[in-house]
Amino acid sequence: MKSYNSLEIKLRPDECVDHFLEGRLRLIQSKDGYRFSIDAILLSEFATIRAGDVVIDLGTGCGVILLSLLLKRPVGHAFGIEIQEGLASQAMRNALLNGFGDRMGVILGDTRFPPMADESADVIICNPPYRKVRSGRVNPDPRRAIARHEILASIDDVLRAARSLLRKKGRLALIYPSVRLVDILVRLRRFGLEPKRVQLNYPDLKSGAKLALIEASLGGRPGLEILPPLLGQGDFSISSRP
Repeated sequence: MKSYNSLEIKLRPDECVDHFLEGRLRLIQSKDGYRFSIDAILLSEFATIRAGDVVIDLGTGCGVILLSLLLKRPVGHAFGIEIQEGLASQAMRNALLNGFGDRMGVILGDTRFPPMADESADVIICNPPYRKVRSGRVNPDPRRAIARHEILASIDDVLRAARSLLRKKGRLALIYPSVRLVDILVRLRRFGLEPKRVQLNYPDLKSGAKLALIEASLGGRPGLEILPPLLGQGDFSISSRP
């Protein structure tokens, strides 16, 4: 385990700085390696955040979800866990670059064995790998493969970590393929996480749903709210390189 909290803001040769949210957010990302998708922004908008919440992002990547929340929502403190050293470095440098170094910490560690105390979070957020190891072509770039396939962590690993880290009635927000919606809802209940809100994302009005945004409560009562559909990229675009 390694904690990044005092890095200088320097770019590596394979990195660039992109601007998002009308220039309010600057992000160091790889030029050709793993780059975040619109899923991360949709998830940050979907999650319920209350004043002073402690938020943990499992598999934080370059930190875009936490940074978007810190920029727009009343987060108390944010922590990101990331197993890939290059991405963990980007996340902490991005926190410093955007002025959130005092409210956001990044830990190089394994989601399966989160290095935090039990019941330490009000909110867990995760944009987990969508695909099982033997389903579809695995990207030859290991950074992209780890982000998209359950190579280093399965969905059960994510839910197990969330259950241990959440305080009672704490919330888990995640995004998952709509074709696996039944599977994830069943698994959530298996881990004591009661599904409370679901919103389906459609590419357009003529297509079926592709993604499902899901929020569950640890030990919550049954009762599921289905939100209005979300079309395309909502009000956002990630094509923002200056």
